[in-house]
Amino acid sequence: MTFSVAARCAHTGMLGVVVSSSSPAVAARCAYVRAGVGAACSQNITDPTLGPALLDALDDGLDAPAALDRVVAGAAHADFRQLTVIGADGDGAAYSGRQVLGRHSSARGEGIVAAGNLLASDRVPAAMVEAFTAVPDQHLGDRLLAALHAAVDAGGEEGPVRSCGMLIVDTVSWPVTDLRVDWSDDPIGDLARVWQVWKPQADDYVTRALHPDGAPSYGVPGDN
Repeated sequence: MTFSVAARCAHTGMLGVVVSSSSPAVAARCAYVRAGVGAACSQNITDPTLGPALLDALDDGLDAPAALDRVVAGAAHADFRQLTVIGADGDGAAYSGRQVLGRHSSARGEGIVAAGNLLASDRVPAAMVEAFTAVPDQHLGDRLLAALHAAVDAGGEEGPVRSCGMLIVDTVSWPVTDLRVDWSDDPIGDLARVWQVWKPQADDYVTRALHPDGAPSYGVPGDN
């Protein structure tokens, strides 16, 4: 009931994840990023421990395929899981267990790995990769959203999509973008609208954390 992308921008080194599902609050359970390390998705009868485990394996110096192998080998009920991971070098890997639900597939491209389950078409991950790689000079967030829209255009899930989210890390230790739509009739459209509000302000919130005396203010009492 999920399709997702884990990706890296070759120009900026940013790492990010975008994920959508018919289930509520999908990004809270399936999306994981770590600055300077990588990005991962854990989906299909989700085990939320596996995303952090993939990032830990990357942090230990393994490349994406080796990190995936280590996590799958040690995971309980691995046959039920679908995993993707991409490292800070842009190398990606994907795994779909024998018990993954419905029509499922994965695809990889330069700086991206995509996967989905209970899909209306097994071309959905490939369409996401194509859309992402077609706009290499755009912001990583725009490219991730392009991949989501391409997934829908390719058929998306068997059922309606209800939630989605996007996580992006850069040079600081926390996500510079963490946007979620936990339940909606149009979660991808809602996420795109929130992104257009957030995108021009994202750098300012990093400045506020690092250099509060020189940070821009929007004139709102108690502004965050």
